[in-house]
Amino acid sequence: MPFALIGFFMGVADSTFSFRLLILVVLCMVFARNAAMGFNRIVDSKYDSLNPRTKGREIPSGVISKRSASLFVIVNAALFVVTTAFINRLTLLLSPVALIVILGYSLSKRFTALCHFVVGLGLSLAPIGAYIAVTGVFHVLPLIYSFIVLTWVGGFDIIYSLQDKEFDQRNNLRSIPSSIGIKNSILVSILVHTITALLVVLAGIIGDSGPFYIIGAVIFISLLVYQHIIVKPNDLSRVNVAFGTVNGIASLLFSIFVIVGLFV
Repeated sequence: MPFALIGFFMGVADSTFSFRLLILVVLCMVFARNAAMGFNRIVDSKYDSLNPRTKGREIPSGVISKRSASLFVIVNAALFVVTTAFINRLTLLLSPVALIVILGYSLSKRFTALCHFVVGLGLSLAPIGAYIAVTGVFHVLPLIYSFIVLTWVGGFDIIYSLQDKEFDQRNNLRSIPSSIGIKNSILVSILVHTITALLVVLAGIIGDSGPFYIIGAVIFISLLVYQHIIVKPNDLSRVNVAFGTVNGIASLLFSIFVIVGLFV
């Protein structure tokens, strides 16, 4: 959502602000996320029931039935497509592509260890999609933000999957940790987040950004570094802190400074 808002307000800076359009973009994000998360829970319910870390989730525990979850996914996917139709023709035409990508992540772990970047690809549609919603055209700068999201998410999803390395190996599920081990996976995550940091710098240069962007970029990159300090090969106790809390704060603060810098 923070990066979707960056894309939206980048479009506003090149066009005009519309509260109606902002609501539509937010709704698209909500419907898309609901569909993706619901679909993920359905197709992974078998594995979730076997994994001690996830067996308490709603479907394995019987709180929600697969039928109800499936209806939830169908309704949200339909609402996503319908909402894009109220934005512009290009967003409507691209909506099935977006759905295929964000739903496809849930199946990718069966086929490729690069599944972390499939989820990154799905979320990377947010900034460029929001920009297109406002302007109706592509632009290189929001595309760079999409690459920032792709590498940032891919890197921290590798960290998140560290805790399931042995489970994935036992159940023939593919991930970078299950393929190359915890220590090497952390090194890969560091490399990917280094690329993220370089893309953040590149976006600032291309966007001719001012002090607000620089502050936001320093905070964002510092928190990228911090999550790699607190997650070690011999200590995964803070994986959830790095995955959820640190990255949540990083994206929120970065988006605030970037958006303010667009108009100040």
